[in-house]
Amino acid sequence: MEQHNRFWRIALLSLPLAVFGLFVVWPLFSSFYYSFTNWNGFDPDYSFVGFDNFAKIATDRLFLQAAINTTIWMVAAIVLPTALGLMLALLLDSRVTGARVFKSIFYLPICLSAVIVGQIWTWIYQPDWGLLNTIIAQVSGEKFKYAWLAKPDSALWSVIVAWSWQQTGLSMVIYLAGLTAIPGDLLEVCEIEGASPWQRFRRVVLPLLAPSTVVVIALSVINSLKGFDILYIMTGGGPFNSSDTLAMHMYNESFKKYLMGYGSAISVVLFLIALAIIGLYFRQLRKVDRIYG
Repeated sequence: MEQHNRFWRIALLSLPLAVFGLFVVWPLFSSFYYSFTNWNGFDPDYSFVGFDNFAKIATDRLFLQAAINTTIWMVAAIVLPTALGLMLALLLDSRVTGARVFKSIFYLPICLSAVIVGQIWTWIYQPDWGLLNTIIAQVSGEKFKYAWLAKPDSALWSVIVAWSWQQTGLSMVIYLAGLTAIPGDLLEVCEIEGASPWQRFRRVVLPLLAPSTVVVIALSVINSLKGFDILYIMTGGGPFNSSDTLAMHMYNESFKKYLMGYGSAISVVLFLIALAIIGLYFRQLRKVDRIYG
């Protein structure tokens, strides 16, 4: 009987493990391998260049710009959806009329793909007939219209707004789950003792939401590192590389300039950064478990 069960366990796991190995493990190790070559993506005759690709990264001005943009992107992707999600959760948890309807409305964007979200916001930012410029023209006049995605000083932040609009609903739901776990009696005692709403929030609610905050921040970081599709749809990394992130820079070097070896080196650096961030997350998660577990 035991051998029969073992056979079926192996049989049922073999296909998903094979798919995972083919589409995740193999490309991962291939990227490491090609990062030490000058492969262009097509020619089978390529040579090993050692650490030349990584040395090039250290002097690549576009890589530095992409790293700065990625840092801005990650910080904004953490702060904005986290703060907005917490505000919405607190508002909806206070038994606002029609709270269930608002929950569905605010959560709806996360159900859309990043491609659809990017296209929607591209229309909103359209300089001539977009919703944003139409409102601005009605309020302040035609001269205040702005090409949001075509200007280097606003392109990245315009995409960040669209990204935050999509991700806020997920943060809201996680915080709502955390708020339901806070005992109502505890808040009533604080109110009886004369604590103001701000004091209750700062000294009671916010500390008890620490596990939810860890989850929200972790998901925000992971999702921001995968934030390629919405940037590709809305700006393509432009104008003048002003919205170019590491993921976008890797794509451009690999599939537009056909420097697959150099693009693989960038992907390795991005992978190591993500690995370090995830490691810090699990370390922080263990601390939270020890405190609240």
